[in-house]
Amino acid sequence: MSERESMPYDVVIVGAGPAGLSAAIRLKQLATQAGAELSVCVLEKGSEVGAHILSGAVIDPRALDELIPDWKERGCPLAEVPVTENLHWVLTPARKFVLPHLWTPPFLHNKGTYTGSLGNLCRWLAGQAEELGVEIFPGFAAAEILFHDDGRVKGVATGDMGVARDGTRKPDWQPGLELHAKYTFLAEGVRGHLTKEVIRTFDLARDSQPQVYGLGIKELWDVAPEKHHPGRVIHTQGWPLGDDANGGGWIYHQANGQVSIGFVTWLGYTNPYLSPFQEMQKWKTHPAVADLLADGKRVSYGARAINDGGLQSIPKLVFPGGALIGCSAGFLNVPRIKGTHGAQKSAMLAAEAAFAAIQAGREGDELTAYPQAFETSWLHKELSVVRNVVPLVKKFGDLLGSGIAGVAMWMEHLGLKWPVTMKHHPDHETLWRKDLVQPPVYPKPDGVLTFDRLSSVFLSNTNHEEDQPVHLTLRDPDVPIDYDLPMYDEPAQRYCPAGVYEVVGQDTNDPRFVINAQNCVHCKTCDIKDPTQNINWVVPEGGGGPNYPNM
Repeated sequence: MSERESMPYDVVIVGAGPAGLSAAIRLKQLATQAGAELSVCVLEKGSEVGAHILSGAVIDPRALDELIPDWKERGCPLAEVPVTENLHWVLTPARKFVLPHLWTPPFLHNKGTYTGSLGNLCRWLAGQAEELGVEIFPGFAAAEILFHDDGRVKGVATGDMGVARDGTRKPDWQPGLELHAKYTFLAEGVRGHLTKEVIRTFDLARDSQPQVYGLGIKELWDVAPEKHHPGRVIHTQGWPLGDDANGGGWIYHQANGQVSIGFVTWLGYTNPYLSPFQEMQKWKTHPAVADLLADGKRVSYGARAINDGGLQSIPKLVFPGGALIGCSAGFLNVPRIKGTHGAQKSAMLAAEAAFAAIQAGREGDELTAYPQAFETSWLHKELSVVRNVVPLVKKFGDLLGSGIAGVAMWMEHLGLKWPVTMKHHPDHETLWRKDLVQPPVYPKPDGVLTFDRLSSVFLSNTNHEEDQPVHLTLRDPDVPIDYDLPMYDEPAQRYCPAGVYEVVGQDTNDPRFVINAQNCVHCKTCDIKDPTQNINWVVPEGGGGPNYPNM
């Protein structure tokens, strides 16, 4: 007999990001309108709502307008800084070229968007949800999918608390809690631990392209007042990435004299010596970026993987007893660098399908109305327009590929269908052997403009209980040294933006692979980029990880 207690709900949602909270709000709105009782629970692995939320962020309020039409009047923090200026820079090592607006389709111009903290938006959404009666449990990590005897998803179980690293129970041990639901929504974000299991169990990706990813590394800076222009939004492409990698930077002038800066490296790069963290630091040395940050101060740091696959990489959205919403499915619009509105819209569509099913007594069925509604939604149309951008850039390179992708977007925008939908290749299959490449040259951290990883992680307020099972698990503990080291010089040492992975003892001819799990900022890059897929990210004890204040 299980030691775990159980709690029944109509809908259980894993993840208090924009998708999970929007689904909860929509469910409660529908119940209120129908005069029905509906119990909704949201689990959040972070110590508080927003603690694990990281985005640039420039947000399109289209879905928020539908969800809460009077969000501005309700004091939503998103309203603080509307975007007033939109620039696109193409960088060379010493110069920048401003791309004319007339060259880009209107949907890339950021008209009507806002810039600010996605974490703070989620905190506000959580307040709106709780006012409607949603139960939100931060600090509780959903660690296990529960199934009915017939294979339908029954709900989730939270992880046990107080388990020692060796698996024994500490004096403060507490068993996890089972949450049973008529429908379970997975809103874990990119590369969710439970989402992976559900996709595998129900073969949800059989008809879609492989999902591909980028790693976004972000810093918040207090800049000199005369250099701060609230509402100015800048995106960059080109330098410092070479021909074997793609990505770009952002500079968003937000509230309170702060600027959000960051750099995304697409994880399909080929050089095992490339370090996305170091690329970001090198990008800051460009004269146009360095001038903005001169006399400024870095106040926060974080990193998170993003979905880059687009429409063709979205898996089947439903399974018996639940649905994938938000970045668990991958609704990011890559050329717009926006996913919040897509996450929210997908969540609302799933909520509407689940509420209708529960009201009709069809509990636990596949919510076929959700993918059907997505197919006819503005979100599907928006993603269809840009579906070939990433594969075109990867195929033809940054500048030529961007030009061809621009033509493709203009064609789609004008109603001329691009004749094919292009394919993707998994990111973990792209690395070349170490003997075929040259290591990039990166600047030595100066502690003023450029920094090392450990001092950066300190600014993320990351913390894990040290005496707990390592949540970065290896399917085969011998692979890092026996295969990855001789083949790729163990790339985990470089693709991780938090210094989690090290190879020590090489100077004494006794190499060992060390995992500093306490440093993990939950970006999921290791789970994605590891060339043998040997690293499996699972949830640590609830409340662990970064504690982002306003990222």
